[in-house]
Amino acid sequence: MSAVRVVVADDERMVRTALRVILEAEPDLSVVGEASTGAEAVSVVRELRPDVVLMDVRMPEIDGIRATERILAALAEPPRIMVVTTFENDSYVYEALRAGAAGFLLKRAAAEELVQAVRLVARSDSLLFPAAVRSLAYEYGARRAAAAPPWVARLTEREADVLRLMATGLTNAEIAGRMGVGAATVKSHVAAVLAKTGSRDRTQAVIAAYESGFLTR
Repeated sequence: MSAVRVVVADDERMVRTALRVILEAEPDLSVVGEASTGAEAVSVVRELRPDVVLMDVRMPEIDGIRATERILAALAEPPRIMVVTTFENDSYVYEALRAGAAGFLLKRAAAEELVQAVRLVARSDSLLFPAAVRSLAYEYGARRAAAAPPWVARLTEREADVLRLMATGLTNAEIAGRMGVGAATVKSHVAAVLAKTGSRDRTQAVIAAYESGFLTR
């Protein structure tokens, strides 16, 4: 199995070096490039096509939010983007998630957390730090909630159940066990949820669920 290819984008050289050292110590992870600004991150990612990007949310030229938007818009098969930030409860982090980032990690996280987060984001079958994502979505997403959008009524009962379980951070296999159905059935339901909510992945689906009022806590 090939190693997960990672690009590290942060305006602090020491942070980039520390992240590289941690990730390069793992046989299944490889740092293939670095960027010190948001604009450079877009350029490096377009050139190297990594699997995962560690994106500082606050950088010169353009911030991590705009860089995330540009990367996702530029590539037909974009990488998974994980925001790396100093503050957990930050509107910048929430806006990065809304823009398409798959999750976020605190800069003070332990090396083991970083490694596991990159692996999880690369697999994309679960929500990274679901409690923290729900907290952000509840605080910032609930403020945007208005009339329920049409997709809420289009969800089947099973799809609605799957969306609720996705928000708790369960994998497809865990959801299948909870619902007493096959993993392939859950995978089909997840795909339908993403399509109906217009979401790129689980993180955006959960945010959409809070902003629509479908989830309230």
